[in-house]
Amino acid sequence: MKRLFLSILLVASVYSAANAQELTIQSIYAPNGLTGRVPDTIKWSPDGKKVSYFLHQEQGDKADLYYIDVTSGKPAVLVASEKLSAMKPPVTTAKDDREKDNRERYHVAGYHWAPDSGHILFDVNGQLWYYTLSSGKSVALSTPGESAADPKFSTDGKLLSYVRNHNLVVKGVDGGGEKALTSDGDDNLLNGEVDWVYAEELEVRSNYFWSPDSSKIVLLQMNEAKVPTYPITDFIPQHPTVYQEKYPKVGDANPAVQLGVASASGGAVKWIHLTDEKDMYIPRFGWVRDGVIWATVLNRAQNQLDLYFADVASGKSRRVLSEKSDTWIETDNNLQFLKSGDRFTWPSWRDGFTHLYLYSFDKANPLSADAKLVNQITKGDFEVFDVEGADDASGTLFVTTNAGDARQRHLCRVKLDGSGFQVLTKGGTHAAAVSPDGKYYVDHYSALMTPPQLQFCRIGGSCDIFWQSKTVDAYKLIPPQFVDFKAEDGTVLHGLLFLPPNSTGKKVPLLNNPYGGPHGQVVRDSWGGAGFMFNEILMQDGIAVLQVDNRGMGARGKKFAAALIHNFGEVELKDQLASIDQALARFPQLDGSRMGWWGWSYGGYMTLIAMTHSDRFKAGIAVAPVTDWKDYDSIYTERYAGLVPEFEGAYKKGSPITYAADLKGHLLEVHGTSDDNVHMQNTMQMINAMINADKQFDLQIYPRKTHSISGPGTRVHLFTRIRSYFHRELLGTE
Repeated sequence: MKRLFLSILLVASVYSAANAQELTIQSIYAPNGLTGRVPDTIKWSPDGKKVSYFLHQEQGDKADLYYIDVTSGKPAVLVASEKLSAMKPPVTTAKDDREKDNRERYHVAGYHWAPDSGHILFDVNGQLWYYTLSSGKSVALSTPGESAADPKFSTDGKLLSYVRNHNLVVKGVDGGGEKALTSDGDDNLLNGEVDWVYAEELEVRSNYFWSPDSSKIVLLQMNEAKVPTYPITDFIPQHPTVYQEKYPKVGDANPAVQLGVASASGGAVKWIHLTDEKDMYIPRFGWVRDGVIWATVLNRAQNQLDLYFADVASGKSRRVLSEKSDTWIETDNNLQFLKSGDRFTWPSWRDGFTHLYLYSFDKANPLSADAKLVNQITKGDFEVFDVEGADDASGTLFVTTNAGDARQRHLCRVKLDGSGFQVLTKGGTHAAAVSPDGKYYVDHYSALMTPPQLQFCRIGGSCDIFWQSKTVDAYKLIPPQFVDFKAEDGTVLHGLLFLPPNSTGKKVPLLNNPYGGPHGQVVRDSWGGAGFMFNEILMQDGIAVLQVDNRGMGARGKKFAAALIHNFGEVELKDQLASIDQALARFPQLDGSRMGWWGWSYGGYMTLIAMTHSDRFKAGIAVAPVTDWKDYDSIYTERYAGLVPEFEGAYKKGSPITYAADLKGHLLEVHGTSDDNVHMQNTMQMINAMINADKQFDLQIYPRKTHSISGPGTRVHLFTRIRSYFHRELLGTE
């Protein structure tokens, strides 16, 4: 009780300076935060005349669907919140946050434009509504309480498809009964449905696609019969319930997958044979044209990606392209078939950075020969993240890159022949939604000290802001500073330092807060949201916060990322310690005798590595950490750490559990009991090892919470605990 009272006093003391509005943990983790909820689900109508988005009201859960007409560039309401509210969501009995988190994490769209641009399909937590724009009326196309997942219109807009009870179903948009295209689906056999590990680690968002003529659907069937389960227990009821999650860990059986083609009119599925290899992944597939499908096949070691073409009528397939790597290959959505029907873009790390390459094939007979390299489209010491669109008339691609500054993101354009590369946006971080004709885009922009804003832009022309975050000027935020350090091999490491004001000539504690893991990037010229604000609170409390992106993380090319291959923990820790040493030398007000470390997920793992491999840190907090990489999922872990048993020794070396007896400083470990990503098993195994080693520690458990440990009340509780912990350990106050 005393500690809680003192924590409240500490919160109340923040930003007591004159003319500054109080910044509190409660305010930054309020439902819409300090800056308001950014409009989401930006979608262009198929005819390219409108771009739509959800605009959420300041209070409650209501939202209006807005649109911008390209002729005026002005926003207006397309579907009012009252009409959206009338589409009642089905009652759910879910007690934890898994379903909600998964819809947010995997960006499950709340609506879809019909091909005629005159109708919209709304997905209200699994119940589907067909809305006619001209009349403003909606009709339910699915039954309440029976979730219809991943809905899609056929190419001609006459049919609707979705996944129900693990089977693929179609029905006419004008009503009528459902027609099941598959009937053997169950908890182990998923037809056109995406399982957890493909969604999380291969970024698969759909496992079926309509043919251009709307007569067929190509689908992936996932057989999970041999995939082990992990029990997620709800401890709150008198009699706890258990959900058995299909989750392949390192070395386990993965889902067995095969491609099939189903007729929209029904009948038996025709299965397509691609390769004799069984232990592999099919991360992407689709239609080359009517009658011909394409698919990529990734081997289990994830260092070879093959592209196959297959003829539906004959069942014949051919490998037309093979990409090999001496490290690994990550999948994305940048394999794009152009409207010409005889070319596609292919992403590759082959020159040291992720770039696009143009390939051609025989349009009349795609299986007749291997695909041919035409040219490299993008070049330079930068990464291409996404293909955003194309202007076919001018042969121009629109891509998102970090050209010019690895910490930024920009919309760029380039000719298919590689000429005319141009950065279209300036400063900060931009996420663009480009119109189908490549003439307009919606730009989501922010920078380090600029909260998000959205603007409607004309390619090569002007932009009009149509939404801005609420101002944070009243909080008198103190800008952190970008700082660069050097790794032992001379590699530049980008960092961000939150340095308490007026600290020159004083000594302030230093809190290290990295992520550290593959693909991640923390040090960005973008608005950091609630995490940024929390660092502001700590900075005003008198604690400096340092964030550094070490080798092994993303957005810096192949060599930078592959530094940790088959060796989790070592290079990351070396880079972090080297950066800390350089920061202490450069900023003498930082107190090397009062240092802490905290992180989440891979950052939580890094906390445990640091506190078992160094005696320099007085305190650390590990939130939802991996503690033994053999406990984590197969796809992610084997990609970077390697296959077992070949790299068995590296797994043991990279596990904090191995070094539990070497723990130094005061540790708080945090986990949610319903974490379906990094299972609570990790924390249980770590604390068991520490108990056996006679090491003291603190523990915080959040019932029913997932990996994000989300929810306004929960986040306030967690971050108040984090703040109080470092106040006690680094400042000597409660």
